Amino acid sequence: KARGDCRHPGRLLAGGRWLRASGSRRQAIEKLVTLLNTLDRWIDETPPVDQPSRFGNKAYRTWYAKLDQEAENLVATVVPTHLAAAVPEVSVYLKESVGNSTRIDYGTGHEAAFAAFLCCLCKIGVLRVDDQIAIVFKVFSRYLEVMRKLQKTYRMEPAGSQGVWGLDDFQFLPFIWGSSQLIDHPHLEPRHFVDEKAVNENHEDYMFLECILFITEMKTGPFAEHSNQLWNISAVPSWSKVNQGLIRMYKAECLEKFPVIQHFKFGSLLPIHPVASC
Repeated sequence: KARGDCRHPGRLLAGGRWLRASGSRRQAIEKLVTLLNTLDRWIDETPPVDQPSRFGNKAYRTWYAKLDQEAENLVATVVPTHLAAAVPEVSVYLKESVGNSTRIDYGTGHEAAFAAFLCCLCKIGVLRVDDQIAIVFKVFSRYLEVMRKLQKTYRMEPAGSQGVWGLDDFQFLPFIWGSSQLIDHPHLEPRHFVDEKAVNENHEDYMFLECILFITEMKTGPFAEHSNQLWNISAVPSWSKVNQGLIRMYKAECLEKFPVIQHFKFGSLLPIHPVASC
């Protein structure tokens, strides 16, 4: 769990423990943010095209083709030369993390691919698990910003969405990490995330509330109707219980669901092993 003084990323970096890490790992964090900034800039350079269909703008395929071509070069800027052999495998997870160029959709499986991308960087030593606060609230937070921009710019479809019965159309992990960030908060309780005033005043500091704000910007109507699962979660008495419940839900609704996990890539860094017969 990414707990601690991890509100605004700027404040985190000013006094967070990751600054005491080695210079190479600090540089890796900054290089990952620069990589994501490049993806963001490519969106600006690839405006939506006019087309009859409202959703799934085909300009996304042009944007994705650029990433597909440049992914290994981008990852090579983060990975030291003595680890260059890992670049092709790690790059696959980056390409898998931004959506599907055929269906022009995005969902929790793509989000999981970015988590796998970060995990691979930890496994080869570019990052360390000790850097988890910076990984989540600096790198993953920037990833979320870019994904939201992709979703809005190209009107991407939610992949495998359960509609009103799902937690969110596109994301899941930021709700887990965001609820962990709020454990033991002196004022904000789960009931506050359905309070528009509380969300507007605190969303820049808390990942969970930023997710709620994005939902309210993208959907219309009463919150209890378009986000019923979250509405129910707001009645849970503590953030620790919310966090525990979301972890169980993620395992059941994402990691254990074949339609999601069937697309996950395995390799030498993240291998899959047959279950031993009884």
